[in-house]
Amino acid sequence: MTKLFSRLLLPSEMVPKKLIQGELPDARTAYQTTLRLAMPALIELVLVALIGTFDTMMVGKLGPAAISSVGIATQPRMLLMALFFALNVGVTAITARKKGEGNQEQANLCLRQSIIITAVLSVILTVAAYIWARELLILAGANEEMIDNAVVYFRICALGLFFQAMALSITAAQRGIGNTKISLKVNLTANIVNIIFNYLLIEGHFGFPRLEVAGAAIATSFGNFIGLILAFLSLAHRDGFLRLRRSEPFRIDVPMIRSIWAIGSNAILEQIFLRVGFMIYARIVADLGTDPFAAHNIGMNVFNITFTLGDAFAVAATSLIGQSLGQQRRDWAYLYGKICQRIAFFFACILCAVLAIGRYFIAERFTDVPHVVDMAATVILFVAFIQFIQTTQVIMAGALRGGGDTRYVAATMLVTVTFIRPLGALILTRVFHFGLPGAWIAIIVDQLARYTLIFLRYRSCKWLTIKI
Repeated sequence: MTKLFSRLLLPSEMVPKKLIQGELPDARTAYQTTLRLAMPALIELVLVALIGTFDTMMVGKLGPAAISSVGIATQPRMLLMALFFALNVGVTAITARKKGEGNQEQANLCLRQSIIITAVLSVILTVAAYIWARELLILAGANEEMIDNAVVYFRICALGLFFQAMALSITAAQRGIGNTKISLKVNLTANIVNIIFNYLLIEGHFGFPRLEVAGAAIATSFGNFIGLILAFLSLAHRDGFLRLRRSEPFRIDVPMIRSIWAIGSNAILEQIFLRVGFMIYARIVADLGTDPFAAHNIGMNVFNITFTLGDAFAVAATSLIGQSLGQQRRDWAYLYGKICQRIAFFFACILCAVLAIGRYFIAERFTDVPHVVDMAATVILFVAFIQFIQTTQVIMAGALRGGGDTRYVAATMLVTVTFIRPLGALILTRVFHFGLPGAWIAIIVDQLARYTLIFLRYRSCKWLTIKI
């Protein structure tokens, strides 16, 4: 038993002998360093996920159609954000390397370039999203019962895209240098603002107008605006590693943009593959009907929150691996990837038990329609047992990104999310008529395929030799 414990948890046993370059951190230091980065990131990402969840919960009193209206707008919204998520992969990886090298000037140059790119792209995408909102939502599978509310919600959220994208760009750079607490403060504040204005505007309290679905969208956008103000304030500290100075103007720097593009271009493909796959999958599920789709969206809201467990440790892995490779320590990079997996698996066990036992209680927080609650509880049970596969593969993918191996991750998402998940859902719901459970079995198949492909790449160690 002691041997098994040592093999699973001790740093000296986690790194292949051929990779060891020198002294490894002791167990206490390694685990504390990982948790110091991961825990603020976990809270932050949960808060980000809760923005959409609170919207869904608080419009739930308006009925299943309102839940479906907010839910159907999720994938088009995430499709708009895909470009920024991809850009931020490059920003985080580069700032992490520069932090490891001690190169503050280049880290700040990367930050400024990301702000310029984000500002331009967000304006363009906002205009496009506002004009073609109805067409995007119909493409996503919106029916007549939900389309009008979905268009209103989507357009208002699109107007807040600039605030959200800019804040994410700044916090991505801060995460790269290991400052995950900034992101936590930004998103905690944005969520508090969102909840307060959801309460005031959805049903109309304390003299505020009753705006229903539109109120939820306004609350989300205003929360993102406040978050952006805090993100910029984080760059005003004189002793900060990342900060904006008047002496460093916002000018386009082609070599740095190329560096960001070298990593981000593959991440863009990854995000496109993800969002296209998710949109096709959501459309297949939407065809099952308004009530099953409402139950599905309740499950997806829970799923998105649980996803943050893996994402948080993936953020820690990306930052620690980038910094380790910047210091030319491949053994440390491999070690921190393993430690992130071990800690996250422990949390996944707890999360699985909580979801399985409390699935009805959770479903009832979203709606009081009995048959929708029953369907949602079944979906949440699927979510519970997906945790073990999900957390590990998400963290290993984060490790590959930290090493700059974004092309392989993109190819994996193309195979699994763009093809396996929608095709599996189509076969299981249309051919075998398994209904909503069939759609979630398709997610399990997708997750297993993703885990296998990512695991094989991680174990090969090829991602440790990529230059940025």
